[in-house]
Amino acid sequence: VPAAWQRPYLNIFKHFRVEEWKRSTKEGDVAALKDTRLKGTIYRIRGSNPASNYLQLPRAGTQSLGLTGRYLYLLFRPLPRKHFLVHLDVTTEDNQVVRISFSNLFKEFKFTATWLQFPFVCGAATEGTARRGATGAALADVRWTCLVLDLPSIVCLYLNRRYSHLRGVRLCSNLLVKNLCTSDLLFEPGVTLSEARLSDLSSRGVAPMPRELAFPVPKGEKWHDLYDYIRFPSEESEVPHDCIRKSFPSPLAVLEEPGRPLTQPVTLSGAVCDRLSLVHQITSPKAVSAPW
Repeated sequence: VPAAWQRPYLNIFKHFRVEEWKRSTKEGDVAALKDTRLKGTIYRIRGSNPASNYLQLPRAGTQSLGLTGRYLYLLFRPLPRKHFLVHLDVTTEDNQVVRISFSNLFKEFKFTATWLQFPFVCGAATEGTARRGATGAALADVRWTCLVLDLPSIVCLYLNRRYSHLRGVRLCSNLLVKNLCTSDLLFEPGVTLSEARLSDLSSRGVAPMPRELAFPVPKGEKWHDLYDYIRFPSEESEVPHDCIRKSFPSPLAVLEEPGRPLTQPVTLSGAVCDRLSLVHQITSPKAVSAPW
């Protein structure tokens, strides 16, 4: 359970004052820009070599963010016609550090005992290509995306370990980033407080997206027509997927489709974790013998 200072959510960029670069660090071509459409500051990370162009939290690799929220929210946009890379370092309950990486450069899922590598299908891909797991450079009209990573489920399903906390984040070229957030709540984008009350979302562990983390929606527009939402692992199936992609249809566009049931966050018991991890080990692509 998150400490009081991490509830109900923690705005990582704000809490660690990323713009001061005292508890965070930047390398290479990293710039803070004002975005009139998103009505705030965004960070642009670009360069041909992800290893030398990145934004990192915390500043030193020997430190830890110590964030225990179940969900990590990344509000970002891949740069058009480019490849990007993100590294997340997490710690398990038995103090094993695991790196979770995802990129549209990766062609297939690979793993070791301490490293998971997920291909990322940019949201602008068509439904057909996303279902086939086609990765590659982002298209010109790639959207801003709210990526929601269920970190305990990832660690449980793919490594059969129990999650403890988020240790560090490295956002590498080429992408734009609006914010990072952790929370135990599953936030519903594009829903107002009044709509949430009418739908009784709180009883199902779901809450409206906090204003400081939300993408703006002009009057008369709908959130899901403007942005992409990706939740991983997908709530569509108990069998883990081997790439991160947008679901079709969007799983949280429920209030725009009256009568459609809202999916609930999954609680993973030890038995379920063991069973699903075993299924995945049998069916997943080959493991790699060394870090990438």
